[in-house]
Amino acid sequence: MKEVNNIEGALDNPEEASLFEGFDIAIQKRDIQRIDRLVDDYEKSILNRLEEDYTSRTTYPDRLADRIAQFGGSWKFIIYFGLFLAAWIVWNGLLWTKSFHFDEPPFILLNLCLSFLAAFQAPVIMMSQNRQAARDKHESVIDFAINYKAELEIDDMQSHLHRIETDGKKNMEQVKAEFSQIRQILESIETRLEK
Repeated sequence: MKEVNNIEGALDNPEEASLFEGFDIAIQKRDIQRIDRLVDDYEKSILNRLEEDYTSRTTYPDRLADRIAQFGGSWKFIIYFGLFLAAWIVWNGLLWTKSFHFDEPPFILLNLCLSFLAAFQAPVIMMSQNRQAARDKHESVIDFAINYKAELEIDDMQSHLHRIETDGKKNMEQVKAEFSQIRQILESIETRLEK
């Protein structure tokens, strides 16, 4: 009932009203803001629920793999690892630190460490990506369900609009028929009064 009053108020005061996109319905700006806020709250609640569901289903090793993959795919990792490699090469390559060298050039130990890192980091990242793909698939199924429900509601609204349009045409024909009957009655009264 409040929405009807708001729409009627918007029709009375066209300066405050704006047309709802895609429809010829005058709605006040505060109503549009309220609708946007409700939609945003609904989306946030769905996303929070999905996040809670995902968190409750994942085990500690899964969450650890996600954190490792997140760190391994960041600029922070690249910078830290680049500094580590530079320090390794400088420490083991300078002549004045020769007595402290533990990996002489061509850096066989460094190569072994990099191979170990790649061998362990790649499967962890792939596990994290597989879980993210499963999560994305779950979210896409939910998106499809929401879109399907919205489509059904739109079809239902269109059928109601078509029914209203058909009823309006019938009512208009009835009003025209009643007006023609009234006109005939008035004409017959006029002819009787003239006699």
